[in-house]
Amino acid sequence: MQLILLLLILPSFVFFGMEGYTSFMSKEPELASVDGQGITLGEFNRARTAQLEQYRSALGPQFDAAAFDTPIFREQLLNSLVDQRTIAVAASKGKYSVSDETLRRTIASIPAVQQDGQFSSERYRQVLAAQGLTPASFELSLRRDLAIAQVLQPIGLTARVPVEVAKNILALVTEKRVVSRQVFAADSFAKGVEVSDADIKNWYDANQDQLRIPENVDVQYLVLNEEAATKDVNISDADIESFYKQNQARYGQPERRRVSHILIEVPASADEPTKAKALARAEDVAKRAAASPKDFPALAKEFSQDSGSASQGGDLGWISKNMLVPQVEQAVFGLETGKISGVIESPFGFHVLNVLELQTASVKPLADVKEDVTLEIRKQLAAERFADMAGKLTNLVYDQRDSLRPIAEALNLKINTVKGLSREGLLSAEQRDGSSMPTEAEQTLLGNPKVRQTVFSNDVLKEKLNSGVIELSLDVLIAVRVDALHPARVPALDSVSSRIRDTLVAERALAAAEAAGSKELATLKADKPAEPSGFAPAMTVTRQSPDKLTREELEAVMSASTKTLPVYLGVKGSNQYSLLMLTKVEEASAPDAAQVMQLQAQLAQAWGAAEEQAALKILRQAYKVKVLPDAARVISGELDAAKL
Repeated sequence: MQLILLLLILPSFVFFGMEGYTSFMSKEPELASVDGQGITLGEFNRARTAQLEQYRSALGPQFDAAAFDTPIFREQLLNSLVDQRTIAVAASKGKYSVSDETLRRTIASIPAVQQDGQFSSERYRQVLAAQGLTPASFELSLRRDLAIAQVLQPIGLTARVPVEVAKNILALVTEKRVVSRQVFAADSFAKGVEVSDADIKNWYDANQDQLRIPENVDVQYLVLNEEAATKDVNISDADIESFYKQNQARYGQPERRRVSHILIEVPASADEPTKAKALARAEDVAKRAAASPKDFPALAKEFSQDSGSASQGGDLGWISKNMLVPQVEQAVFGLETGKISGVIESPFGFHVLNVLELQTASVKPLADVKEDVTLEIRKQLAAERFADMAGKLTNLVYDQRDSLRPIAEALNLKINTVKGLSREGLLSAEQRDGSSMPTEAEQTLLGNPKVRQTVFSNDVLKEKLNSGVIELSLDVLIAVRVDALHPARVPALDSVSSRIRDTLVAERALAAAEAAGSKELATLKADKPAEPSGFAPAMTVTRQSPDKLTREELEAVMSASTKTLPVYLGVKGSNQYSLLMLTKVEEASAPDAAQVMQLQAQLAQAWGAAEEQAALKILRQAYKVKVLPDAARVISGELDAAKL
């Protein structure tokens, strides 16, 4: 047997060699190549996962992977990876580099590593450590990113748009045109429209896809939330009084003191002579303040080195306990009102303190806070009961897989039923064949992507088993069960004939409105009356201020040639046909320099981005970018990117 196996395997090594054989058996599929370097499926999957996780973090419970992980998303992601690789190759071949000085300036300019507007090495190390990075690894990565940025960034940054172009565009944007409108509303022609049963049948036969109701289910579900957890909770007056007595500090105002201070700073690294000099200055200020307390604000403005309070006469505002460093707090709360302290040392330096006002501690009476106390008790009970019920719900849905009723009875929860949940969401009112629409709360719960994904999973949809517990938020849990499955279908003609009739009437009424409006337009263009009738009062519009015009009407008015006025235009809308009479053009006033500069900068930025894309296209050609066959299969979804 060993000999036979050897004879079967040996030819493979003969043809491929040991290294070739290993590579042949384990090589990862490639989706694209740049300069002969492959972009593998693993790279694509890692980027795909990272991108989807970003969306998940941003959207939370409303995240629907199916809505994002589309062919368009996958194609854009692959193109992004190709672009990144192309730029990296160009940087490598062009031998782009970044000097140590440039690297230092870039790091120093990052706000997160600055303290009081200046680079802080301690802050720098703390920020990197919080992200699991070392200075060496971060600087290597940043140096690489800065080098890569040199490939295209100078192209975008050096793009310029002539000032005349900006002026011309501003003139077009602010140009005013005076226009009158005459509307031929489709509703006005609806009474004259006739629709036969044959017309309805023909439309029904020709529009089956438009009428098709997607596969959907009727769902039973249980919800555990704060309301359910506190449904039977009764809070007595004795409970309220007991809680109030135990937590009086929460319903009162602690002692507060309004404080002023003068700070003489001493750096942590200061030597003894420096400290002694600062102490002497602080003692001198303290003596002067004690001799004349009313001069304390002036002394603070003159001597205090606390930039935040010196200009306010040293005023720190109202201070409660645990707001100041211990040394200063102890002195503040031991000082009488109006008295000047001696010199108090803290890690910041030497302080001279003055207590301006005092508010003693007070407690609100129970009658004033009874509602707040009740709410707090209810929240605490809800949290306790919710945690207990959540554990029971999790166990019960797995122990009892074929029905929600025993679970509902055990936890005293209500079984709710909603009809018409499809993979895309709840059916519309038109698709429901008379069944009522879910409530707003039900739409929020069952429209959640997590719920829909669970409902249409194999166990829940086909096996009719209870789902596991679905966590929609920290305090909302739901368990679902499919009660009935309805395959995709086209509704019977008699159930949609009324809707089809309304559709045909609307279409034909709009066609009649268009015909009447077009006839009137032809007459106006031919006769050119001095005072045409039927038009509403004139309005003045700009590209930014359409007044009552629709988007289509505004586009027609602003793009019309104005060599000969008046100009007559016809515009078909979704439910009307409009005649427009353009009678006057008012040139915009000259823009100010600031407007021109702002628009010029915006246009330059857009032009720079376009030039970068053009340069990137050239680089793609230069480095022979190829999109390989497996890419099309992954993008289309023919093959799952995670399983290819």
